[in-house]
Amino acid sequence: MATGRLASIPFFKEPGVDLSPFETRCHWRRFDENETLVDYDDISTDVYFLAMGEVRILNRSQSGKEVILGEMRVGAFFGELAALDGIGRSANVTALTRGEVCVVPAPVFRQIVFASEVIADRLFRLLAKRVRELNTRLMEHALLDLRHRLYAELLRLSVPRAGQGSDSVGERVVTPPPYHHVLAARIGCRREQVTREFTVMAGEGLIDRTRGALVIRRPDLLEARVQEALREDA
Repeated sequence: MATGRLASIPFFKEPGVDLSPFETRCHWRRFDENETLVDYDDISTDVYFLAMGEVRILNRSQSGKEVILGEMRVGAFFGELAALDGIGRSANVTALTRGEVCVVPAPVFRQIVFASEVIADRLFRLLAKRVRELNTRLMEHALLDLRHRLYAELLRLSVPRAGQGSDSVGERVVTPPPYHHVLAARIGCRREQVTREFTVMAGEGLIDRTRGALVIRRPDLLEARVQEALREDA
């Protein structure tokens, strides 16, 4: 089977179909930090695969308030909804760093998906995962107060702390430390509210800031508090 740059994209690996006929129908382009790759309601249907760099997905109200939906890094892709239904873009995607994308036209994306059971299964699972994640966040916004939404978001952003000693077993980290205004845009509040909650959490010994990371000392306690708050509102 022919190889090429498309085959280097994780989503297209081992598709069971020859990708070489599609190579010339796609193009690669570099982007700069803060560049808008797609904007809300844009009439375009290309799918973007991240080969380098990082982007942020967000919505913006008419008053200019931003709601951050998440970030994507190398190996991820966006724009598949417009490619599937032909409707305008559902979010803004802005570059956080310099990088490169492979731009796949909607007809090419659809042809590959329909031609490969492996690729179709990957797409179905990815879409199902995103729906589940959105459902979780919707429940949090509907049922949790600011404090518990912040707990849930920090747990979602964090990963287990590497190289933990006996005194730090179970700790998690967010790297790099999140900006307060970014967290506020994720959970629907003001930056000052996040700052106040961080002060309280630090006073309780729940979090600590080290060089290059926010350390969550008691993720088990944060998780227990979130679950308790959800049960109280059930």
